[in-house]
Amino acid sequence: MPAKSKAQFRLMKAAEYNPKFAKKVGIKPSVAAEFTEANVSKKSYAKLPEKMKKGGDPRLSVSRGEKLPTSQGAGLTEKGRQKFNRATGANLKAPAPNPKTKSDAARKKSFCARMSGMPGPKRDEKGNLTRKAASLKRWNCPGW
Repeated sequence: MPAKSKAQFRLMKAAEYNPKFAKKVGIKPSVAAEFTEANVSKKSYAKLPEKMKKGGDPRLSVSRGEKLPTSQGAGLTEKGRQKFNRATGANLKAPAPNPKTKSDAARKKSFCARMSGMPGPKRDEKGNLTRKAASLKRWNCPGW
């Protein structure tokens, strides 16, 4: 499994080369070695974020154009995805309601399965679609 941040990568490197430190942090040196090897072969160390922000809540707003209102299908705009990615180190992608590739089709299937299983009504007390229902409709999920 590759590291998610430079700090995590450094921790694993330290545990790999220093058995005393590995015991202190509770990581086996062999596990740390596998972890850093996966990182070196799969992901560039230079591209890792220095430190992941806790919570990852960049406070997105409809009025600033970072997320869509429910009347337009809910979800994040490109500006909102970029802001969230910068704040958390994530890699959010645009919705794929009409997938063109196998990976987009898999993302759509996964999204629809996760969101359809969430509890909650389709409409609020005023009769408007909830954000959940609006996003399922925007993704063209079956049954919405």
